[in-house]
Amino acid sequence: MDDKLKKHETIAACGIDCGLCPRFYTKGNSACPGCGGLNFKEKHPNCGVLTCCVIKNGFETCAECKEFPCSRFKTGNAGCDSFTTHKKMNSNLNEIKTIGIEQFVEKQKIRIDILCNLLTNYDNGRTKSFFCQTCALFPIDKLQEIHKELITTDANADLKEINIIARKLITKTANTIGVDLKLNKKIK
Repeated sequence: MDDKLKKHETIAACGIDCGLCPRFYTKGNSACPGCGGLNFKEKHPNCGVLTCCVIKNGFETCAECKEFPCSRFKTGNAGCDSFTTHKKMNSNLNEIKTIGIEQFVEKQKIRIDILCNLLTNYDNGRTKSFFCQTCALFPIDKLQEIHKELITTDANADLKEINIIARKLITKTANTIGVDLKLNKKIK
């Protein structure tokens, strides 16, 4: 199936932040088109949430369903994965329920734009997941502060130096606001 199944592939029917996921920005066969994006069924042929929410009921997300949260959102089911973009499923759906999908997607677009800037200008080839985690977990105002500070960084610095500056700034902010980015490597 090569048609889009949803209007907004950057937010999954179940609330996953697809537009902030490393696989959304991967090149090649392991790239994910986002929820209901082009050729989604080839990548995720058995997504029961998409089938129930989008195909059977015609919703963009589960937030539109009068039965949300259903049994799929109980412990052991959706929202319990440790993957960063899955951690905010329920809070994303609750926010969509409150402000609507269009306003949510506009807020998410701010995060995606900052992430794309980080990936384009500061990624050394090993920090995509780190930047995705940052954009998924930080409050928008903190992301905007980081972005503003980074764009004033010395334009003559090489990518290695700029990457270190970005990671240090993000780590410092994470420590200040209590966000655990689960860093595997110490920044020199």
